[in-house]
Amino acid sequence: MKYLEKNIDLGLLIIRLTVGGLMLLHGISKLMHGVGFIEQIVTSAGLPHFVAYGVYVGEVVTPILIIAGLCTRGAAAIFAFNCLVATLLVHSNMIFTLSDQGGWALELLGLYFFGAIALVFTGGGKYAVSNKYIWD
Repeated sequence: MKYLEKNIDLGLLIIRLTVGGLMLLHGISKLMHGVGFIEQIVTSAGLPHFVAYGVYVGEVVTPILIIAGLCTRGAAAIFAFNCLVATLLVHSNMIFTLSDQGGWALELLGLYFFGAIALVFTGGGKYAVSNKYIWD
């Protein structure tokens, strides 16, 4: 029963497509509507306004790299950093909060973050554009 054997590489592909694809939708929204909201948050935190444009790296560039499986480990590390910054700047008051349904209030962001961290440790697998280098 070969079809019941473990296929770790297929699992990694599914994780890459899910984590990268779902975050890319957030990035597309930022491309369509701009980063004005994020600029306000960044500047109110005392950071220079250009830092807001890092969201394009974290929500557009890195998801595309993760989906393709190109520099997966490096892209996933940047992606995880983006999630951490979003948590600290926007959602820090929710870190220890449960939602009305009983789940963690930041569970979606947590799934993105920990999915990215998993890819940092595993890489993209054999169904990736590149898997030869340490950053893949």
